[in-house]
Amino acid sequence: MGKSPDTATVARMGNDADAVVQEQITYYRARAAEYDRVYAEREDLRQLLPLIDTLPVTGDVLELACGTGQWTSLLAARARSVTAVDAAPEALAIAQDRVKSTTVRFTCADVFTWRPPRRYDTVFFAFWLSHVPPERLPAFWNTVADALTPTGKVIFIDNGPEEAASEDLLIGQPVPSVRRRLDNGSEYRIVKVFPDPDQLVRDLSAWGWSAQVRPVGTRFLAGTAAR
Repeated sequence: MGKSPDTATVARMGNDADAVVQEQITYYRARAAEYDRVYAEREDLRQLLPLIDTLPVTGDVLELACGTGQWTSLLAARARSVTAVDAAPEALAIAQDRVKSTTVRFTCADVFTWRPPRRYDTVFFAFWLSHVPPERLPAFWNTVADALTPTGKVIFIDNGPEEAASEDLLIGQPVPSVRRRLDNGSEYRIVKVFPDPDQLVRDLSAWGWSAQVRPVGTRFLAGTAAR
């Protein structure tokens, strides 16, 4: 007997999420040398960086999807220690060259399969939550919970719904996706979700979190969450 339609749909979505996530990792590995250009070209991104000084970064910090270290150096200035994780070794090489601090440790790992070896006072991620397939969000937030001390906080910064207008959206995909292009003309499909702040707060509440999410400017959002 074949699978029921609902089960088959769930299976297809899971397989597609796996495929898009792997393509996403490939994209960010290939893009590493180009990544920092967006901070040079977009003034709104550069103006976002000082936001870190208004957020409750304390103690030992875990940074997920640290990329080329744009935020890592800012975290290091506020933290006792930083553990920065990313799946792209090419991006980590740039981050290690950028961040010269004995209190920062870099780890190359897929955030979806990596498990925290200890607990941290702060878990931080910038422009990562929007790259998590919706079906993986509960498991991802469980991993985050496992990484937090009992009084720890999660801090995140990401694109808001308005940023969708600047992306090449792929319609009808099982997983919300956009098309990205590199300088050499290669194209990649990556996960991209543009969360509504109010809906995100409701979802986090359903998963056992108390969260506050607010717009920052016209295209970004910032949030904090605790258990």
